[in-house]
Amino acid sequence: MTASFAQFAFPPQQPTSRTAAPVALSRVIGLTFLFATLALAAASPRAAEKPLPPNPEIAAAEAALARAESADAQQYAADVLLRARSALGQAQAKWAERRKPDAVALAQLAAAEADYAYARSREAAVQSDLRLRRAEIRELRMKLDMEPDAGVRP
Repeated sequence: MTASFAQFAFPPQQPTSRTAAPVALSRVIGLTFLFATLALAAASPRAAEKPLPPNPEIAAAEAALARAESADAQQYAADVLLRARSALGQAQAKWAERRKPDAVALAQLAAAEADYAYARSREAAVQSDLRLRRAEIRELRMKLDMEPDAGVRP
């Protein structure tokens, strides 16, 4: 008959060393501590700081930019609107770096550029409306057989 494990009272065991377990445990603890330390070191040093409060100048610049975009500044003053967006992005970056004076100055510049874009856009819209009204007046004068220059500038 062949020998099987069922015939033995206890299955054969490998010889173990009583000093191997504490050494392995200390290695696991050491590696865990090392990985935890590396994870904390990899985290941003700013993460432990309190969050940034809202900046009223940046909020005002964002509102001015939104107003300019709603007035079709992309069509009538695209270059100025681009400068305003760029200044706003720089202001937000400076604010995140906690460089408040630079952030405030750039936010004010962005708000001024956005206001200028809004004004140029409104001017273009009013000029377009004025041209339409003058064309309507010329058309009505022609229907009434009036002089084209009678009291109205072309």
